[in-house]
Amino acid sequence: MKKLFLFICILIFPLAYGGEIQDITPSTDKDVSKVVSGSVSYTVDMTLDNCIKIALGNNPEILSAFEDILVNDTKIKQIWSNFFPQFSWQTSWAHIKQLQLSDAFNFNLEYEYYILGQISLQQLLYDFGVTQNQLTIQRLGYESSKKTFAEVVNDVIYNTKNAYYGVLYSYEAEKVAQMNVDNYQAFYNQAKALYSIGFNPKIDVTIAQVNLSKAKMSLISAKNLINTSLAKLNNVMGVPYIEKYNIKGDLKYTPLNMTFADTVEKALESRPELKKAQIEVEKARQNVKLQKKAYFPQLEFDGYYQEGGKHWTSNNGWQIGVYLNFPIINGALIYNQIKEANHLYNKELAKAKTTQNNVYLEIQTSYLKLHEKENQLPVATLQVKQALENYELSKGRYKVGEASPIEMREAQNTLADSKLQYFKSLYEYNIAKSELEKYIGMNLNPDGVFLGIKK
Repeated sequence: MKKLFLFICILIFPLAYGGEIQDITPSTDKDVSKVVSGSVSYTVDMTLDNCIKIALGNNPEILSAFEDILVNDTKIKQIWSNFFPQFSWQTSWAHIKQLQLSDAFNFNLEYEYYILGQISLQQLLYDFGVTQNQLTIQRLGYESSKKTFAEVVNDVIYNTKNAYYGVLYSYEAEKVAQMNVDNYQAFYNQAKALYSIGFNPKIDVTIAQVNLSKAKMSLISAKNLINTSLAKLNNVMGVPYIEKYNIKGDLKYTPLNMTFADTVEKALESRPELKKAQIEVEKARQNVKLQKKAYFPQLEFDGYYQEGGKHWTSNNGWQIGVYLNFPIINGALIYNQIKEANHLYNKELAKAKTTQNNVYLEIQTSYLKLHEKENQLPVATLQVKQALENYELSKGRYKVGEASPIEMREAQNTLADSKLQYFKSLYEYNIAKSELEKYIGMNLNPDGVFLGIKK
């Protein structure tokens, strides 16, 4: 079972068997050159898929959760050790002086006693199911740690998606800011040229300069947003000191062809928190059974062989026997321990119900949020088209002297805001979708489509 699980982990961590990442450097064609030790060098685009693979192979939270699985596996073996025989060896040299006999017979009774060796063997034969209950509880703990591992992987994938979409959005925000600078630069050049021939007043040039300066400030902030978004992505992937690279991909609209009932059904199959809650309930039930066996004795085999006496080899002997060892019984203590176990069992039942309710609420909230963002996308698309049309009209009016600089600025700002809102809507839609995937516990359809907006 352990080998099978480790094999599954290798499938989850595709970078693990290829070696560690030694160097990542940006290339001129927006590819990322990645050299993996122990394998042939190859070029990989930093798509969402690649980011998730790197995160699964390097995020320390995943490694920590995996070590918990191995810890619980060793605990199972520790309990199994109760069924193995216990050996002991003893060698001693004692100086004995019998004071009472010396006083009674009026002479010194003093001698040396040697034990060359005493080999003892103890073997548990039967404990009326106590060890078996302990094994069952620990196996359930092992299964629970695997569900925790799946939960951590689910969270890491979700956080990686969020960070990746954040980088894509920051790139789009930079493009919008650069478009603003280019348009305001053209507006300034035109206002300056018209002023030089006496067609426009000086105020037009001043307004154009102010607008251009503000656009340049926004561009600086947009560039910084890219750097902070990349830093967040690198941290989620577990490689904060990675060399600079270029992200491949675009914000896309991926329609979700699932009903709410479908998402709930998928969550019941895949959500690790639900399965973990069921395991914890069973652990509590097994603990109740274990506490009720506190009165039961243990059947043991015990034997030893000894050689020694007044001289190292003067005597020898052996003894074997089967013993029924009863525990020291404290009735009040055991009674209350059983009551405690029952209360803990009821507590786990309530927690499992709470988990189920919370999962249902999370899916319902994220599903409604996803459709809210989906319904906003056509409106955002229409706003961009309307703002672009308005900008082209204002631009033409300004060239023939019918539009003021303020009208041009409003048209430009409306265009930039509508484009930024469009990409923000796409970003929020993808975040809502990845959130729903997290709450379901599985990835949904990966292919996306563009909405036809020019960048």
